[in-house]
Amino acid sequence: MATVVTKAVPHVRRGMQSIRYRMRLAESTTCTSAIAVTSVHYQQNRSRGSFWAACGAIPVAALVGGGAAVACTEPEPASEKDEEDFFKIDKSFPAYKRADVAEHCTRESRVWVTYKGGVFDITDFIVNHPGGESKIMLAAGKDIGPFWRVYQQHMNNKLPRELLMGMQVGIVDPSEPKEEFDESDPYSRDPTRHPGLKFHNNKPTNAELPPSLIMDNWITPNSLFFIRHHHPVPDLNYADFTVSLGGLAVKPILLSLKDLRDRFPKSDATVTLQCGGNRRSEFNTVRQTSGISWGFGAISTARYEGVLLRDVLRYSGLLTPEVADSLGVHHVVFKAHDGLQASIPIEKALDPYGDVLLAYTMNGEDLPREHGGPLRVIVPGHVGVRNVKWVTDITVSKDEAEGPWQRGIAYKGFGPSVTSFEGIDVEKIQSIQEQPVTSAIVDPQPGYKVEPNESLTVKGFAWSGGGRGIVRVDVSIDGGKTWTSANLTDGSDQHPLRAWAWTFWELDVKCPDLPEGSTIELCCKATDSSYNVQPEYPDAIWNVRGLNNNSWFRTKLTVTVDE
Repeated sequence: MATVVTKAVPHVRRGMQSIRYRMRLAESTTCTSAIAVTSVHYQQNRSRGSFWAACGAIPVAALVGGGAAVACTEPEPASEKDEEDFFKIDKSFPAYKRADVAEHCTRESRVWVTYKGGVFDITDFIVNHPGGESKIMLAAGKDIGPFWRVYQQHMNNKLPRELLMGMQVGIVDPSEPKEEFDESDPYSRDPTRHPGLKFHNNKPTNAELPPSLIMDNWITPNSLFFIRHHHPVPDLNYADFTVSLGGLAVKPILLSLKDLRDRFPKSDATVTLQCGGNRRSEFNTVRQTSGISWGFGAISTARYEGVLLRDVLRYSGLLTPEVADSLGVHHVVFKAHDGLQASIPIEKALDPYGDVLLAYTMNGEDLPREHGGPLRVIVPGHVGVRNVKWVTDITVSKDEAEGPWQRGIAYKGFGPSVTSFEGIDVEKIQSIQEQPVTSAIVDPQPGYKVEPNESLTVKGFAWSGGGRGIVRVDVSIDGGKTWTSANLTDGSDQHPLRAWAWTFWELDVKCPDLPEGSTIELCCKATDSSYNVQPEYPDAIWNVRGLNNNSWFRTKLTVTVDE
């Protein structure tokens, strides 16, 4: 058995309560050395996505003596048969309907979850959860299985399931009928969504990535990628799907997915997509806007593979920008199966460094229909709506796309004084393409309680449109009076002019010595490679549609003194 060295951190409240759990997990890790290092630095690890990192069992390597690396490996994943052998549901417990379980979602009502047909009361374990309370509470009243499928570390070790068995209080009522589809409901065939998402609407579905899950992975898992739909999700046949290309300066062609895979070089790009209304809820504190009241989770990152739009345009006859100029070509229009139309400038489409893709995979899988499969346009650095899902038609044109998503008010920015469109020729207003630099504090979250002089790790992300890299993120713990530059982490090595994905950052700060009940205001602001910087207040950039809010991000903490 491995010897476990524990390190306690004085400012961590409740940290010692989970040492036994962490030690058991560390002891169940297979190591090639007799020494594994466990840290109970709960404050720093509580927002990590890795179950192992959060537990402090260093599974990859631990340092010994003068810096020699000691390899440690996680156990082999248990097979379904192995799980059946050791994970047993006691059928003698009372039966509960799923609606009953859903009511148990707070500490006051006791927090219940389901798994493999069992019902479990996890209330007393919440404080000891190595990944933090905010993460485990996402599963309150729900099936915990989808969360464990995202965090596969839970499945690589028997301990989490062994602990869960000891918390059983019931079984899921076996007489409860399976959910049936209402064929008259156009949304009845929509995909099943991850319960951890924060839903704003269900028909059509619009859901954002909750703060506690954003920084678990630099590349967002497909099941947690934010969802922005205007209609039911099409259910298209991937095998016989085709996309047509036509318009000025090109010969009409029809391409299947097989044609795209076989005839063109495969390209890839890791891209952050952001809805134009991300952070709209902050605008609503100034004045009400129109649209979904998004928090800051209408943003996600994925690695896409496909073919360059530029290659397909060249293949069809539009060879050079000079040809486009001579024929008056200004836009490439994309039409989706659900009727949405949007367009991008021809300059972006033909830019050899623009990386515009006709994407057919997402994070190594066939593009899910939830996110545009079989085929989606990926326009790096541009607002989410230009990344048209389920694209069926591509047209090279003198004019931009028709319809509300391009020519209407939906994705156009107006001045703070505009509250009526009377007398305004909306079509002449520039449609949003690239977006401004923005950032957010992901951890700690608003209302978090801190002690005077407590050390705290502040974490977040930053991103700018147009491929402009993040050169600096400044953080303030006094409402913007003084600033310290954060450490840029994941994503900071991107090319400064082709930084299509977000950059993560973090900074260790020391809270001021303030009396009980005081408020600490954290702020962050990012600077991109063009030295654009975020404006201080949302008031000056407020607009009636609530688009492109990139003001300083602010979050308030409460000072408390533990006796």
